[in-house]
Amino acid sequence: MKPMSGIKMEIVNKYDSMTSVERGIADFFIRNEKIMDFSSKNISKILYTSEATLSRFAKKCGYKGYREFVFGYEKEVTEELQEHNISILTRKVRNTYSRLLDNSFQILDEEQIRRVAGLMSSCSKTIVAGMGSSGYAAREFQLRFMRLGMEIQAVTDAQMIPMTVALCSETSLVIAISLSGCTREILDAVRLAKTKSAKIVMITANLNTEVAGLCDELIAVAATRNLDDGTAISPQFPILVLIDIFYTYYSENDAQRKLSNYHETLQALRGESLRDDELYRR
Repeated sequence: MKPMSGIKMEIVNKYDSMTSVERGIADFFIRNEKIMDFSSKNISKILYTSEATLSRFAKKCGYKGYREFVFGYEKEVTEELQEHNISILTRKVRNTYSRLLDNSFQILDEEQIRRVAGLMSSCSKTIVAGMGSSGYAAREFQLRFMRLGMEIQAVTDAQMIPMTVALCSETSLVIAISLSGCTREILDAVRLAKTKSAKIVMITANLNTEVAGLCDELIAVAATRNLDDGTAISPQFPILVLIDIFYTYYSENDAQRKLSNYHETLQALRGESLRDDELYRR
């Protein structure tokens, strides 16, 4: 038998207070490890008991009735079977992603997100700088937000980053991405942006980065050890989660206009696709 949890453990905890008939029902649900027809009609036939007894059993386990009990029970058994079919290596990757996702929302400062969304709306131009895996996230940042009408540019090249930031002004926003908080090109970009009076937001897993004091907003993202090496899972994952959150908050400001911009870019893409189809047919 696999270790018990959830509903099966609830049944075990109530076992001593059950009648002999209810214990027979309990034994069935505790030992069962397969999906079947769990309707009260079918289970009452299998266990030679009444549907009313099944209802009393479910209530003794803490549920309003048998239907509520069996809904949760079937879901739990299904998850157990799925878990059993997942290899240890796949489970390890899934668990890592799950922890990162949970941690991302635990450390999320929604008031800070609102402030950054406000900066995105008020600044005339946004530059997103990142190197390596953070560069991939920077490009995703650009693709997502330009479709809402934002004047945004992703820079991921060691030479392009300082040249682009050098053209910033007090109406510009620089979003610097570095999980380690130690990427030299990104740190230099933050320092340069400061001399241009640009607004600066840094996304990092290292809140002790040496340029922390220069940033208007320092946003923490979840990370595991050696995440920026990209040897286990995609290191940009927690950044992409943050981008999705930014996108939701930003799109809420002047939502009608941004939705219109989104549909215009979508229509342009469809038009391009239609032209490609026409050329292919020729």
